[in-house]
Order: sequence, then C-alpha cells, then structure tokens
Amino acid sequence: MHELWPRPAHPPRTPRTDAERPAWFRAFLTDRATRKPSLHTLEAYRHDFDAIAALVVGDPDRIRALTPRSITKDTMRQAFAAYADSHAAASIRRCWSTWNTLCSYLFTADLLRANPMDVVGRPKPAKTLPRSLPPTAAQALLAAIDAPASNKRRTDWPERDRAIVLTALLAGLRAQELRGANIGDLRATDDGGAVLHVRGKGNKDRPVPIEAGLFDVLSTYLATRVLRFPQTRRGRAADTDALQRLPASAPLFVGNDGYRITRGALQYRILRAFKLAGPDAHRAPGALVHALRHTYATELANTNISVYSLMKLLGHESLATSQRYVISAGSETKAAAAQNPLYGLIEPAARSGKAE
Repeated sequence: MHELWPRPAHPPRTPRTDAERPAWFRAFLTDRATRKPSLHTLEAYRHDFDAIAALVVGDPDRIRALTPRSITKDTMRQAFAAYADSHAAASIRRCWSTWNTLCSYLFTADLLRANPMDVVGRPKPAKTLPRSLPPTAAQALLAAIDAPASNKRRTDWPERDRAIVLTALLAGLRAQELRGANIGDLRATDDGGAVLHVRGKGNKDRPVPIEAGLFDVLSTYLATRVLRFPQTRRGRAADTDALQRLPASAPLFVGNDGYRITRGALQYRILRAFKLAGPDAHRAPGALVHALRHTYATELANTNISVYSLMKLLGHESLATSQRYVISAGSETKAAAAQNPLYGLIEPAARSGKAE
C-alpha cells in the first residue's frame, strides 16, 4: 500500500465523473442499478468509494488506477484507520457497508479471492431508543404554526405547515416520503378518513390509514393551495373537493413556488416551527422530520399494537427495527393507526370550528 495521503488543503475541484473511476467500479454501479437504489444511495456509493480509494492509491487524482489486486486485508485496515481519524461513527459505518457490498460483488465476479471487510473493524451503533416529543411539545409546535404573529410574511403558509407536521406525526412518514407523495396517493374512504399510499425506502409501497381529522387538515391545506396557484387546478371551478381539482400526478406538498417542496424547504419549515415554539417544543439537536416520525412510533407503541402492525405502518424491513418501539402484541393495522392519541391535537380545533 502506498503511504497514506496526508489530506492537505486543496482548492475545490469539479465533481468526479464515473469515467474517472475504475471500469470495475462502474460495473458494480450497473449491477446495483438493477436493484433500483435511490439517487442518494448511488451518490453515497461514489462518495464512500472515492474516500477509501484515494487513501489506498495515495492520491485522489489516481483513483482510476486502483485495481482489485490492491484491495487486501492490510490495505483496507490501514485505509479505514486513516478514514476514522476525521469522520464520525455513522459515516464510518456507512462507508464500511459500501465497501463490504462492493467487495462482495468483486468476490462473486471472481475479481477478489475473498472479501477482506470481515476483518476491518467498524463502530457499533448505539442501541438507544429514538427520542420522541411529549404531547405538550407537539401541541406547542402546532400552536406556534397557527399563531398570528408567526404568519405576517407573504411566504408564510400555516395551513401547509400544519398539514406537513401533522402528517409526520399521525402517519409517521419520513422526509423523503413526505416529499415524494402525490395527490393521487391520497384516497378518501367511506368512513371520512383516507388511505395514503407511501413509497418508502427501497421503492417499497405501503398503505397508511389516516383518520378523518388528518384528512380534514389535508383538505383544508389543499383548498388554500388551489387559491394560491389557480393555474394548477383542473376540473370545474365549482368543484369544492380540492383532491378532485388537482392532478393526481401533482405533488402532495409544494413549496412557495407551487412546485414539489425541496428537502431543504421541508426541513426549514419544521425547524422554523420548532424555533417559534421555543423551549416548549423540546427539540432534540438535529432532529426535525424524524423527531415527528419517532413520536408517531412511540405513541403507537404505548397502545395495544403488535410489532408486526407497527412494522407495516412504519415501513420497516424487519421486526427487529420495530421491536425497539414496542414489545406488546395487539390489533390490526387499521385499528392500530386509529388508536394514535396524537389525534387529540386535532380534535380541540375541530370542536371549536364546529361551535362557530
């Protein structure tokens, strides 16, 4: 192995293209493409490959010269030891996973005699439960969104922000799932509620039942959206059903420009709500959309719900992941979703609205 590159300061360079990487790595990406990974996953493969390959060859500009013969137990140990000096545990685990997948591919392609990653150490993930918001914090978050003082700017859109927060709290969607949802994914049911068809991790679909309270919140938001962006509506102007007035392929949540909300805008809207709510919101450092999802899972885990039902609602691939939230067994998915006590956040507002 060459002497490890000391990582001096370098001027910014243009993003590396796949043509600047080895042909066998490009073949690996082609092989992974049949599994339909997300663009984020493919970029993570490239980023993690570049980081370790640069350490092995000794120069980031010579990555294309890396050969499978250079990938040995010793070179991988040394490269990961150097990589660990300047990276967090989560980044090391992800990079290890990328190279383990890559080396397994090279082994099956007869380009490696064995996968060396078995002897390369990696940090163990902490086995702690995600932190959820107490009900009072969730209430403070919604109160901050609805406060008149929070909606003085032209760009403020409380109906949209309230719908985003409550969908994360009451349907447990990830940030990417909130962004990827379309109008046609939301389908009303005969009981006044709806079913939201979610495209989750690994392009796996799952239906998430939602109660009438959340469906009303979404309908209110969509009605204001039609008024904000009349050019996007379809059908008759007299049609009062916002779901029918928007194309099925249109995004469920949009930014202030009327287009699908970006990840940055989504996280910012929730961050702003947390900041407006102040200490009462009990925000954990770095936790935004995922804090709301954890709250959804934790609240359901406190009801009579089976691990299997929780796994289906959250879109987890294994029972072990959902087991972190719940041990008790119980009812079916539809009934489980209806038990979420966070629906109490909507009921007071609904009652006051009916009284008026």
